[in-house]
Amino acid sequence: MPRWFLLTVIAVLCWGLWAIISKLIGESVTAAQSQALSTLGLIPAMLALGCSKKLTATGHRRRGAINAFLAGALTCAGNVAYYHALNVGGKASTVVPLTALYPLVTIVLAVALLRERLNVIQLGGIVLSLVAIYFFNVATMEGVVNVWLMYALIPIGLWGVSGLLQKVSTNDISGELSALWFLAAFVPVSVVLLMLQPLTGPIALKTWLLVVALGLFFSLGNYAILLAFASAGKASIIAPLASLYPLVSVPIAIAFLGEKISSRETVGIIIALFSVVALAWERPASTSSTL
Repeated sequence: MPRWFLLTVIAVLCWGLWAIISKLIGESVTAAQSQALSTLGLIPAMLALGCSKKLTATGHRRRGAINAFLAGALTCAGNVAYYHALNVGGKASTVVPLTALYPLVTIVLAVALLRERLNVIQLGGIVLSLVAIYFFNVATMEGVVNVWLMYALIPIGLWGVSGLLQKVSTNDISGELSALWFLAAFVPVSVVLLMLQPLTGPIALKTWLLVVALGLFFSLGNYAILLAFASAGKASIIAPLASLYPLVSVPIAIAFLGEKISSRETVGIIIALFSVVALAWERPASTSSTL
C-alpha cells in the first residue's frame, strides 16, 4: 500500500471524527467556546510543524504568511458557524456532507481571480452542489429555509475563501510553513472568542476531552494530508479522496447518535458526496492545499 494512500485515509478518518465530535459536545459549551478551547488540541501538530526542516519560502515570505494566517482566521469563523449549525438542530448526517461542499467557493474564486479553468467534471460538481443544497432545504410550515441550513451555508463560504488563500499562500512559502501559520491563527482568534463569550463556570472532564479531541483530529487531518502530498501522491487523486470524510461522519451519526434521515435528505447526501468528489477533481499537474 503506497504511503500517500495510507496518509490520505488517516486524514479522512481524522476529519470524519472531527466533523462528528461537536455534536457530542452538545450545548455544554457554546459554539464559540468549542472553537476556542479546541485550540489546545492543535498543539501537537503545531509542535511537529515547528520542528520541520522544510519551513522555507520560495517567494514573498511575509505575503505567504499573511495569506495563510488569514486563511486560518476565516476557518475558525467558519468552524464556529458549523458548530452552531449542529447546536440549533442540524443533524450531523446532513450538516457534514453539506458543508463539505466548500470547494465550490474555492473553485469559483480561483476562476474569477486566478484565471483558472474548470474541467468538465468540476462544472458538473457545481451543478450537483446546487441540487444538493435544494434537497437539504426541506420546506416546512415555519418557513422556506431551515435555521440550521442558514448557519451551514456560512462555513461553505468562509472555508471556500480560506481554501483559496491557502492555495495562494503556497505560491510563496512551503506547505509546512503555510500550515504552521494557518494553525497559528487559531490562537489569537480563540483569545478573542473567549473574551466575547467567557466561561461562566466549571467544565466537565468529558467536555474538556471532547473539545481537545476536536482540535486534535482537525489538525492531524491537515498534517496527514501535508505528508501525503510530500510522499509523491498525486493531487488529482488525494484531493477527491480527502474530501470524502463525510463517509466516516454520516454512518457514525446514524448508527451511534441515533439520527434518522428522510428519503429527501438521503438523496441530498448522495448528491453532495458525488459533488464533493467532482469539485475536488483536478488535473495531475495542478496543486491542492489542506482544509
